[in-house]
Amino acid sequence: MKILLVDDEPDIIEFLSYNLKKEGFEVLSASNGMDAIKLAKRELPDIIILDIMMPVLDGVSTCRKMREMPSLKNKIILFLTARGEEYSEVAGFDAGADDYITKPVKIRVLIARINSLKNRISKGKFTEDEQDVELGEFKISKDERMVYKSGQGIQLPKKEFEILMLLSSKPGKIFTREQIYDTLWGSDSIVSERTLDVHIRKLRENIGEEFIKTSKGVGYAFVFDVKE
Repeated sequence: MKILLVDDEPDIIEFLSYNLKKEGFEVLSASNGMDAIKLAKRELPDIIILDIMMPVLDGVSTCRKMREMPSLKNKIILFLTARGEEYSEVAGFDAGADDYITKPVKIRVLIARINSLKNRISKGKFTEDEQDVELGEFKISKDERMVYKSGQGIQLPKKEFEILMLLSSKPGKIFTREQIYDTLWGSDSIVSERTLDVHIRKLRENIGEEFIKTSKGVGYAFVFDVKE
């Protein structure tokens, strides 16, 4: 499996590269977002690990540009950054990241996270086998990764789209937080409670708060006809 590391600190690149290569990964590296895009287009890595604060092109902009490219839009992208503020995490997910990890991070934790992502690829977690969904005023197009509400298109970040696809697969059903984590992140993934909360809040902002029902202490459901 091929990993692209993008960070402007040579010591971090050297440390991560050494440890990831020991685990059997092929590792590529770049020191800024623009070089990372060029390298990713040529080498098509399986996983891309981005810092946020970088010269030439920052990590959030890099992620957004990668998601616009057909050859990279479905690659796994995670942020590994010292920026721990919630607004930075929200910006990362809005740009299309699959995961967000704050520095400093223990190498064993990072490798566990990467292995979890690797297992999800091998199990087909990221395949495009879902069907288009039409419910009430909503149409959810898997090919376009677009949501249409009363005919108006809404572009969602990747993880928000995946959450909506999961919830809308069984309208009205409460999906527990554990079910959502297991399906979209993997049961062996280490994801903070805040991560799902951020995605749900942003999803509500995009499609309407009334369509995502909270079952306190349990989980969430998609309710497409709020009049019932």
